[in-house]
Amino acid sequence: MLLSNIYDQLEPEVKDTKDLGAGVIGGVQCDHLAFRTSDVDWQIWIAQGDRPYPCRYVITSPKVAASPQYTIDIRSWKTGSDAATDSFSLQLPQGAKKVDAADVPEFDELPSIFALKQ
Repeated sequence: MLLSNIYDQLEPEVKDTKDLGAGVIGGVQCDHLAFRTSDVDWQIWIAQGDRPYPCRYVITSPKVAASPQYTIDIRSWKTGSDAATDSFSLQLPQGAKKVDAADVPEFDELPSIFALKQ
């Protein structure tokens, strides 16, 4: 979602696409598109008009028992000078320390409590 070349990153994995028409997300008229890959299904709602932007993403894990979904709604999309640079400054809490991913048990996108469908 935050890559400048997101299409180039996601498109090679896509096996099927659907245009699901229009819908309204947070009062914004959007185009609703769905995509299927080998591992996940995902949907995106894109605002219609002169300045299209993503309003909602839904990611579904069909290979995991109960096919969990994750939904992200974007309520205030800003670009250019509208996006304050201080919004992206990192404020580390007192006592924070760097952790190597190799030192974190079960560091994976899918925690062990989720079982893959057989």
